[in-house]
Amino acid sequence: MEQMTFWQLISFGENGWGRLLLMGTGMTLALAVGGFLLGALIGTLGAWSKIAGNRPLRFVAECYTTVTRGIPDLLIIFLLYFGGSSALTLLASLFGHNGFIGFPGYIAGVIAVGISSGAQQTEVFRGAFYAVAKGEIEAAKACGMPTLLRLRRIIIPLLLRHAIPALGNVWQLVLKASALVSVTGVAELLTQSQTGAGSTGKPFDFYMAAAMIYLLISIFSGWLMRRAEAHYSRGVRR
Repeated sequence: MEQMTFWQLISFGENGWGRLLLMGTGMTLALAVGGFLLGALIGTLGAWSKIAGNRPLRFVAECYTTVTRGIPDLLIIFLLYFGGSSALTLLASLFGHNGFIGFPGYIAGVIAVGISSGAQQTEVFRGAFYAVAKGEIEAAKACGMPTLLRLRRIIIPLLLRHAIPALGNVWQLVLKASALVSVTGVAELLTQSQTGAGSTGKPFDFYMAAAMIYLLISIFSGWLMRRAEAHYSRGVRR
């Protein structure tokens, strides 16, 4: 039997694995984007809790960031996936259902990645808020600008100006963490690569293809982050 070349293996031809790798890439992006957005929501609430001055809220936020940043991402995925499955099975048994009910791997992955990245984004947003010049906020207040308008026109743009560079680093971590969700059986890029490697006996080719795809996503997303940073830094001298 003729050996297939690297490009034939990742092609979209009859015997190529390009379609499955593309599907895995789509799932990887869905996991990463979902986890990053959930982390942004959690990070916003966490940063507000630390800044607001309310001691109970600040204590909860501090506990969350300390615990989450001290636990490996893979362990968080395991806890959510298996803990969620146990909870669903127990809940179903109360209604007379017998048997195991698995927690959806994709949902567990998004929540786990969101919780993990949320701790990082909490500190990013908190630091960005303190980097905003208080004089600009006070000037908006002095002009009689309403709170919501002040938030939309002054605080958020200035906060993003300081936060986007660090958010770019968080996104890269989220993209890498999405590969860990393969342990739940989700058919993301790494899972598809492992399947292809096992079926063809060419692990190096498939893992190299996965590395190239991750690198391309990273380069493109880095370009988008730089564009966003440039947008929010207009008129600022470097």
